[in-house]
Amino acid sequence: MRKLSTVLTASLLALGSVSAFADSCETVKMADPGWSDIAATNAITGFLLDGMGYKAKVDTLAVPITFGGLKDGQVDVFLGNWMPAQQGFYDKFVATGDVTQLAKNLDGTEFTLAVPDYVWDAGVHDFADLNKFADKFDKKIYGIGSGAPANISLQEIIKKNDFDMGQWKLIESSEQAMLAEVSRAVKKQKFVTFLGWTPHPMNVQLKMRYLKGGEKYFGDTGSVYTLTRKGYAQACPNVGKLLTNLSFTQDMENSIMAEVVNKKVSNAEAVKAWIKANPAVLDKWLDGVKTVDGKDALAAVKARL
Repeated sequence: MRKLSTVLTASLLALGSVSAFADSCETVKMADPGWSDIAATNAITGFLLDGMGYKAKVDTLAVPITFGGLKDGQVDVFLGNWMPAQQGFYDKFVATGDVTQLAKNLDGTEFTLAVPDYVWDAGVHDFADLNKFADKFDKKIYGIGSGAPANISLQEIIKKNDFDMGQWKLIESSEQAMLAEVSRAVKKQKFVTFLGWTPHPMNVQLKMRYLKGGEKYFGDTGSVYTLTRKGYAQACPNVGKLLTNLSFTQDMENSIMAEVVNKKVSNAEAVKAWIKANPAVLDKWLDGVKTVDGKDALAAVKARL
């Protein structure tokens, strides 16, 4: 009887572990640093997962917290590994094997300091030009959220007095607050320099130019990668296959983000409208992917359109 009880207990424990395993795959824990582009790509992924019978859980987390969460298994997926801007975090977490860089999801990005066109026309084309107009800029650079890799690079420039910018100050704030400050400066035709990147609606909303000279810190052009916690694609191979398939384009992301900004709709609504207008993209994204209960994912997702 004792032997039977032991076997039964072991069986129940095994069933419990299988159930926990299934539950751990059905909910996909994702991170968003509060960036418009990642909100759009998270919404694309969430729409696909929802159609497949999974649930995407998105938490707003600063980049350092996201990498720590991936290492500790508290975050499953991060679609915003901007390279080379996040090289320091790559070296600390990905190169060590603690976090997995699963796939490239976007190519041809720019991420560096930018200025409005009238500042460019006044002669500011390069990082080396900034300090020539230090008083007009009030020696301020407008960055994004505290802890962001790009901010760390800007702080290093100031600390090292590169480009004679040792007396400058980095103003850290959210993406939205930074762009609001830039918009106020533009209305008054004031000198302002800020972190710019593409894809992003700012490239349409603002007449802006990207500065040269900061390639040591920001690279020339870059790519964005999908990261997962270690072993995630093996533990949840169906979601892993989807994530491996997922790639985006500049036009796609800009169109979705512009829809959100211009029509005041949610990312989910803008994503659904874009996919409905471009359904062929689903063929690649869902190639070899099943629903949570093993059915054809392509048919299931198309049915949600």
